[in-house]
Amino acid sequence: MDEEQAGQQRATVLRFSTRGIAPGDRVTMWEGHNARALISLDIRTIDESPMHATESNLQLASLRLAQVTGTPQIVERSESFIRANPTGVVAVFFALEGEAFFYHRGGHESLRPGQALVCDADAPFMRGFSRGLRETVLTIPKELYREITGSPAPSSPRVFEFGPGAGPRERALARLLHRTLARVPVAPGAESSIAAAGTIESEAIDLLRLVLGDGHGGAGGYIAAAKEHIERRLSDPALDVAEISAAVGLSERQLGRVFAAAGTTVARYLLARRLETAHGYLVSPAHGALAMSEVAALSGFASPSHFGKRFREHHGNTPLQVRSATRATFLAEYAKARVVPPTGA
Repeated sequence: MDEEQAGQQRATVLRFSTRGIAPGDRVTMWEGHNARALISLDIRTIDESPMHATESNLQLASLRLAQVTGTPQIVERSESFIRANPTGVVAVFFALEGEAFFYHRGGHESLRPGQALVCDADAPFMRGFSRGLRETVLTIPKELYREITGSPAPSSPRVFEFGPGAGPRERALARLLHRTLARVPVAPGAESSIAAAGTIESEAIDLLRLVLGDGHGGAGGYIAAAKEHIERRLSDPALDVAEISAAVGLSERQLGRVFAAAGTTVARYLLARRLETAHGYLVSPAHGALAMSEVAALSGFASPSHFGKRFREHHGNTPLQVRSATRATFLAEYAKARVVPPTGA
């Protein structure tokens, strides 16, 4: 499949909410939705309070993504349940809010926000959320998991970090999933209008090779990880190609070749992001009080003079001219909106 065909793939969207469902039917309906859209689960509440839960699902060609929220509950897949409801997938749970326990054959894991857990969904487990949950879930067919890692499934659950202190590969994977699910259309039950669904899946698989595999992946994964590191360190003028390359685990030459294949260079992309960030500050009314030196510093330029020179080369105007033009447009629109038509007009 070529890149154009991959980008044209469609994605199926499903949504679920317990809102409007009778309290006594919510758990059964919640189980039914998960069985259809994600993973079959045996679910129960911790107390007699009515369950509240929502789920947004995006089904790509191979991967399935979900954004899940819920009140306190316990979910389980026992040996007998698995025999009746096999999945054939490996699951990755990204904890966003609420701590959780995960019991399995070899012991138990505790998961806090900013951590992800990888497990064989066809190995017995029990998960519990005493204060509710908000998480992103990714499922990977075992054939694809074997291709990525060389193993048919994880022999035991594995936890990795994806929060602020994690590596750029893990953060890039979590960011991609979050950004993709945030664009899921409101209307459920049909094909998604999300652009380039195949490209999204390809990038996710490249990142999974870096995160779950042997550390070597496709170009898309390295580019995504490099961009993630750039976003995190953009305001530091010391950020350079050497640091970015080291962060993603490639030499400068190797990363340069990866970016060249995408039609740019690491340095050019870094400069473009800094100029784009600076432009955003200049046209934002909320940041109108920032001095030019502050705009330069926040955007990662070592000095206001260097910032001004590169900005003008790129935009054809000075930073001050862009800000002044934006203010003039804003004031003109504000004045126009305040014009009151004469009585009787």
